[in-house]
Amino acid sequence: MKIYVPLDSAAKALGADDVADAIRREAAARGLDVQIVRNGSRGMVWLEPLVEIATPEGRIGYGPVSVEDVPALLDGKMASLGPVDEIPWFARQTRLTFARCGLIDPLDLDEYAAHGGLAGLRRAISMDRAGIVQEVLDSGLRGRGGAGFPTGIKWKTVMDAAAPQKYIVCNADEGDSGTFADRMIIEGDPFTLIEGMTIAGLGVGATRGYVYLRSEYPDAIAILTQAVKIARQRGMLGHDVLGSGQAFDMEVRTGAGAYVCGEETSLLNSLEGKRGTVRAKPPLPALEGFLGRPTIVNNVISLATVPVIFEKGAKHYADFGLGRSRGTVTLQIAGNVKRGGLFETAFGVSLGEVVNDIGGGTATGRPVKAVQVGGPLGAYMPVSRFDAPLGYEEMDQNGGLIGHAGLVVFDDSVDMLQMARFAMEFCAVESCGKCTPCRIGAVRGVETIDRIAEGAPGAIDLLTDLCETMKDGSLCALGGFTPFPVMSAVTHFPDDFATHREAAE
Repeated sequence: MKIYVPLDSAAKALGADDVADAIRREAAARGLDVQIVRNGSRGMVWLEPLVEIATPEGRIGYGPVSVEDVPALLDGKMASLGPVDEIPWFARQTRLTFARCGLIDPLDLDEYAAHGGLAGLRRAISMDRAGIVQEVLDSGLRGRGGAGFPTGIKWKTVMDAAAPQKYIVCNADEGDSGTFADRMIIEGDPFTLIEGMTIAGLGVGATRGYVYLRSEYPDAIAILTQAVKIARQRGMLGHDVLGSGQAFDMEVRTGAGAYVCGEETSLLNSLEGKRGTVRAKPPLPALEGFLGRPTIVNNVISLATVPVIFEKGAKHYADFGLGRSRGTVTLQIAGNVKRGGLFETAFGVSLGEVVNDIGGGTATGRPVKAVQVGGPLGAYMPVSRFDAPLGYEEMDQNGGLIGHAGLVVFDDSVDMLQMARFAMEFCAVESCGKCTPCRIGAVRGVETIDRIAEGAPGAIDLLTDLCETMKDGSLCALGGFTPFPVMSAVTHFPDDFATHREAAE
């Protein structure tokens, strides 16, 4: 009997390790021959720990499973969820980047290859650099870390740059609230990230790569470090990648937990052993990045998506999506929501469908009041904007941004003035201090919102002016995007601000 128990951090936090140990003990006591496979998560967090049993009819799911459920599970008396692939929430997804996540043992390279892994790399090896970069351009892939910049253009800039050494840097400093896609793919399918970075290296002529991974992800650090070691031993990395005669190697570096190091130039400073402060641009990292050399800095999901583009072809990937937002978006649904988790689908699904249909509304059963899209710097979107389709330009037209595609849901008990204050406070705490609009503006923002709460006349106008200054004058997105949550709260939920003024009066 083969039983799958996730090793994903979310599943472990909900007791997956204890369940795996209980299955092992119970099977031994009964003399059962049970093989336990620790797979990644399928992304249905509300069902974790999700245990799967391999049968001739496919893998049958059970969840959430507790230690107390294990005897009934082995007796065949626990109610099942049916075939995991047919669970409606899972079956309606378009899984490209996450096709293997939760399906395989994340550290079994042979199983990875059996499920389509390495096919993209083998194809890339047969192409020249220009062909590799053109494939990424044709796919329409854009940066999944937040900015949405066309990945192929960044790659072409680095490819065309003349330098004795070039680098690939993966930004795995996933600091946005309500996001976990980077962690989930690293813990569940790390070889796809390694493969994507290797293809990038072959495409632009870089022989060295680094993954900057946040220290708050110890399981991801351990799994990726082991995966890199295995890839090197098996010839996927090194001086002769899969016998191609081309070189690419990489290593994992751990950050110290500064939110601003999610910004690419701060990350590069930290990677070089310097203080994590924002660099002025130009020069762009694509021309003068790590150690002053041409550097690709891409998010985990961007790089992890590259293998499937090369496996199935750029056109196959580009056929999904909406407008200039091609391919799939990995939605991370969190907060006060009934069915939270990772949902991969083509761009174009509406915000309301994600929150109410896919997410099932609030966990409390109260009406939805707002959803913050794009992390702590994303706008608070009201129910009146729930018909907005999820696409980069489409969200921008509705006053929001997709960012890293995290969605945090709030019910009608939330105080939006306090949420606006939190955004300013977050910026003040996390600012690197290099530019005045962010360093001083966020502190003044907290003070101004407190004045609004006290009923001070003209304070909202002052806050509006301050947000404009931060948006136009900040060096990076931390100060420049903080006005999104603040002003969206003021604009869409004026009653919450008026209530405070009335109470003060």
